Amino acid sequence: MYYKNILKCFFLCLSFCCFIHSPAQSVLLKGYVEEVPPAFYGTWRVVSKRIDTNSPVTFKEKGLDIWNLSQENNVIYLRNTFSGASAQIMLKEVKGNTVTFTKTGKYDNKILTDKVTLSIKGDNFTGENLLKMDTISDIDGSVRKTETAKYFIKGDKIAGDSVIGD
Repeated sequence: MYYKNILKCFFLCLSFCCFIHSPAQSVLLKGYVEEVPPAFYGTWRVVSKRIDTNSPVTFKEKGLDIWNLSQENNVIYLRNTFSGASAQIMLKEVKGNTVTFTKTGKYDNKILTDKVTLSIKGDNFTGENLLKMDTISDIDGSVRKTETAKYFIKGDKIAGDSVIGD
């Protein structure tokens, strides 16, 4: 009887842990998507100014881009109409009107990771973009060089709900 109760307790704990672990990951992502302020979505004119880097040759001093931020089901996409790039973004944190997300892209033997934090106020946002570019060895896959940059970014909404009718 004693072992039977211990076994029941073990299976109860195991099933509880499995229940918490699996669904929590998908619910957390869905929760974040639901928490994103609606003003986040739309088309933005984004200007950037480099404020720090360890590689001024690699990262340009200023930039101008057009970002389209959209949601399809529980996935958020960032499309850059100037460069033609498109990426699925991973939300890291949402606090009120401040959103932090990352996106990663692989280009030949380089991996570029952006970590963007922006605070939205009406039809504008300000924030920062931290870039990290790792150069990967073709021989053993190790990171041969890491270059970083920090940008101040400012966005003005040019299309989206608040621009066209709020």
